Amino acid sequence: QVQLVESGGGLVQPGGSLRLSCVVSGSVLSVSSAGWYRQAPGKQREYVARNYGTGTTNYADFVKGRFTFSRDNAKNTVYLQMNSLKPEDTAVYYCNGLVNGRSYWGKGTLVTVSS
Repeated sequence: QVQLVESGGGLVQPGGSLRLSCVVSGSVLSVSSAGWYRQAPGKQREYVARNYGTGTTNYADFVKGRFTFSRDNAKNTVYLQMNSLKPEDTAVYYCNGLVNGRSYWGKGTLVTVSS
C-alpha cells in the first residue's frame, strides 16, 4: 500500500525558514511527478509547486523565488525549502505524487508563521 507522509511543519517567525519533507513508502515502482499544495484557514487548497520527470519544476507566482522543490530518489523523498516566510504562508501543506500511475495525497503538515 502506497503512503505519503509529510513532516517538518511548525511555528516560525516572519522572515524565517522551514524545510518540509514527504516520504513515499510502500510498493513504489515509479514516481512520475510530485508536488506541494496548501490550504490556508477559510480558503480552498491551492497549488504551490510541482516537479516533473524532465527535472523541471513549476511554481505558483506568489512564491516569488522564496520556495524551492527538491527530491532524493534514493530515499523516495521530496522536499520544499521555504525561505522568507510571511504570515499569509500559514496553512496546512500537502504533498501529492503520481505513484505507479495513480495519484496519492499525504495528510498534511501545519505551518504557522507568527511573531
